[in-house]
Amino acid sequence: MNIVPRRSLRFCVSVSLAAIAANPVPVDAAEALEDGFADDQEIIVTGEKEGYVAISSAGLKTDTPLIDTPQTVSVVTREQLDDQALQDIGDILRYTPGASIGQGEGNRDQITIRGQNSTADFFVDGIRDDVQYFRPLYNIERVEIHKGPNAMIFGRGGGGGIINRVVKSPIADRQFGEATASVDSFGAFYLSGDLNLPVGESAAFRLNGLYEEFNNHRDFYDGRRFAINPTFGAELGDKSRVMLSYEYVDDDRAVDRGNPAELRALGDDCSFADPCGPLTGYHDTLFGQPGTNRTTLQAHVVKLRVEHDFSDDLRFSTTTQYGDYDKLYRNVYPVDARSNDIRLTPAANSVTLDGYVDTTDRENFITQGNLLWTGDTGAFDHSLLLGYEYGEQKSANARRDILFDNNGDGLLDSSVSIPNLPNDDDQTTVSLTDPIVTPIFGFPAFSRSTVSDLKFLSLYVQDQISIGDHFEIIGGVRFDRFDLDVNDIQSSLLLSRTDEKFSPRFGAIYKPQENISIYASYAKSFLPRSGDQFLTLTPNNANLAPETFENHEVGVKWDLTQALSLTAALFRLDRDDQSILLDNQGNTTLSGSRTEGVEFQLVGKLTEQLQINAGYSYLDGQQRNATTVGGQELRLFQVPEHMVSLWTKYDFTPQFAAGVGVTHQSSQFATNDNTVRIPAFTRVDAALYYDVSEQVQLQLNVENLFDETYYPSVHNNDNISTGEPLNARLTVKFGF
Repeated sequence: MNIVPRRSLRFCVSVSLAAIAANPVPVDAAEALEDGFADDQEIIVTGEKEGYVAISSAGLKTDTPLIDTPQTVSVVTREQLDDQALQDIGDILRYTPGASIGQGEGNRDQITIRGQNSTADFFVDGIRDDVQYFRPLYNIERVEIHKGPNAMIFGRGGGGGIINRVVKSPIADRQFGEATASVDSFGAFYLSGDLNLPVGESAAFRLNGLYEEFNNHRDFYDGRRFAINPTFGAELGDKSRVMLSYEYVDDDRAVDRGNPAELRALGDDCSFADPCGPLTGYHDTLFGQPGTNRTTLQAHVVKLRVEHDFSDDLRFSTTTQYGDYDKLYRNVYPVDARSNDIRLTPAANSVTLDGYVDTTDRENFITQGNLLWTGDTGAFDHSLLLGYEYGEQKSANARRDILFDNNGDGLLDSSVSIPNLPNDDDQTTVSLTDPIVTPIFGFPAFSRSTVSDLKFLSLYVQDQISIGDHFEIIGGVRFDRFDLDVNDIQSSLLLSRTDEKFSPRFGAIYKPQENISIYASYAKSFLPRSGDQFLTLTPNNANLAPETFENHEVGVKWDLTQALSLTAALFRLDRDDQSILLDNQGNTTLSGSRTEGVEFQLVGKLTEQLQINAGYSYLDGQQRNATTVGGQELRLFQVPEHMVSLWTKYDFTPQFAAGVGVTHQSSQFATNDNTVRIPAFTRVDAALYYDVSEQVQLQLNVENLFDETYYPSVHNNDNISTGEPLNARLTVKFGF
């Protein structure tokens, strides 16, 4: 395949069987259907590239156009991923209003959407992908951020929203390939490939692969990742289609949990009235132990998708996925010891460290089926969806706590006591030096060892009803049953919990004209007490009902042109009965939260030469029914009040283009106690593009152009990540 000039690139757009029946598509796209194969939600067809504008999403399981979806959905297309050289989920969320990235303790993706924090609300082609790891984007066609509770469509969790990655699928009408090589200022590099091979007239094979090595500004940071994803798709006659895929991911990298908050003299502690900021002067310092701070992941995922058309109006699809995951996470990290035992109270110019080793072995089995009928009953047109989902999740999780040789005798024995010296302990206080020097340590004893077995069954029904040319109603409900058994080996406890919940969703749309929709929606979701990873239960939370999320939203969507879309939404999201951590001793209380906000986003082509993705969000996130300070309710943590993002790209000629991006986040609190504030920042990025020939493209991306000092993510008061200084990335693409 030749790489043609950027302004005339071809790509794959997604149109589902349901959308074809309910929403006519252009003749050339409809005729091309026979050349594509289904991914988890779609049939892939060829058509003109729409740049940064997506046509539809998986938000209703019927691939409904975004303008007819009564909720906020931000979509990042493959073209924007490539133009900005976005490497991970965190990069994407910097340009997504209402969403931000957490540090994830240096070993996983962790997101906050509309004030709700999660490590598990991730999906691939509509199937849950909840294991804690960093998700690669090498094989992704687009990324969808669905905001607000999504239990009706995606199941439990998703209180603030979910992230769905749509994977590239085989294409039968042409052979093509692309190889990409990229390197940045720190020496990090990646190599990726994408090869599509037709097999006869009605089948195709697609292979995506990635190898990358990590580096950044932080001391002792390194690592590498390898991933491969072969996929085969075929048509079985005129009415059936099948797709089989396998993905292997192998990730090995250093763990960096950032810097502690600033160190103050005794008696001048961080407080709500006088919050601390991040520690300065140690921008590149690892507050851990080189070699010890490490995380590894090996993942094997197999997926089978089958579709069958009973008639033009009745279609069935089923997807079955099996995943096997082996995860290791080992770290030494800074902690807040100011409220702990007096012997560990930090002296001047010292820092307190803790650590542990955590391992997780998990097997996920999920099968999902959807029966879709499109037709009419008198004056009403319907897209009626009936579906089920069954899954099993088996996890074995163990944690071994660290023990430091604080008494200097060379032995790791917490029972040893030497006069005038501290005892060995699971924390240690060391001098604030660069690099950090720790005493001898080991991980001798288990602090947690659990085996959990989760079985869940979901049944759901949804109807999309068109009433004339101007009104649409969407309503549905999902029933979920969760059976969780936990063997707490460390505590010799066998605990179980069964939850049965209904999750409704309702939306009403008024369309004064075809390209404008005004909507109102209500949705409800829930999260069982065992948390989003279902690893453990305690005697206390085993008796508690799930947390609930309720979202009320009104909004406007306006397709200004076929290639330019404006969205605006006003919402209120309530979370009830959340377990809130009150202090460093693990004390909690049942509380709630309310996030009220507004979001705007403008995406697409302003002119034939100028593309834009601009967004703004205002979020007012408050804890409710929790401890107040000075009569004021505390703010939700890791929720910037204002987020602004702008990315533009201008094609000066068919061969030469340039881009510029700006992101701004206002200040935010690191945790619920509101005693550490992360300062606001503004970061500027830029890019240049040049097509050397039809086969070769050059791209230069410069991140943090003005070398801003900023803190992009946190995990708690003393795990604060420092942002990269100015960094340039050179990318070369070869097409064939």
